[in-house]
Amino acid sequence: MRVVAELPHPDFKITIFSMNQKFIVKMERGILEQTYKIPEMDLTDGVNSVFEILDEAFLKAVAVRFIEMGKDYKEAYYRYNY
Repeated sequence: MRVVAELPHPDFKITIFSMNQKFIVKMERGILEQTYKIPEMDLTDGVNSVFEILDEAFLKAVAVRFIEMGKDYKEAYYRYNY
């Protein structure tokens, strides 16, 4: 797996990898991570198409999902400890 690109974002880290004819898009925020796999054959312009997929609406949904994931984790951690 090799790093193809890292994109700046104020709320989370975005890294794009290439492996086994797929682009792997990984978003990280603290202990949480979201990963999306996109087959290269589904894209017309390689990694540039990945940049187009990562539009504002998608990234807003990712941010909301991180909030939900954080709540889920806190609730599970609380159940574990109390």
